Amino acid sequence: MSSYMTGAARGARAEAGRIRRATVRDAKRLTRLVRDSRAYEGPYAPMIAGYRVGPDYIETHEVFVALGAEDRVLGFYALLLGPAELDLMFVADAAQGLGVGRLLIEHMIGEARDAGISAVRIVSHPPAEGFYLSVGARRIGTVPANPPAVMWDRPELIIQVT
Repeated sequence: MSSYMTGAARGARAEAGRIRRATVRDAKRLTRLVRDSRAYEGPYAPMIAGYRVGPDYIETHEVFVALGAEDRVLGFYALLLGPAELDLMFVADAAQGLGVGRLLIEHMIGEARDAGISAVRIVSHPPAEGFYLSVGARRIGTVPANPPAVMWDRPELIIQVT
């Protein structure tokens, strides 16, 4: 890794140093981040084509947003508390590889720990499995495809909190 990337990663971490609880006013920006994600191109595209992160979802779930300069949304996650599961996690394409995902995971672990949770389940988008393994998750199985909503098997992982 070049020193430029290391510096860029530090800059992204500093820029994304502000993580806050999402509000209903964030719904459109979070929906746009999901729909614009290059991670869901090709065969994965139908899964998010009509996906919406609505105000109702934000009000009833633990949703947190990483913000950059000028309140630019760099990423977000949603943590379900019972049973504990990382329901959504997206990082803006422009912020990929700069440490934003790691910052979100660190924040999620802290929130889970504060809620008395010992481990969080992750049903991963297949291309994201390597990222989750790199932040300490471990694979525990496979969640079979569930047509027509999800047409492919997905890795099932767990990340220890305590």
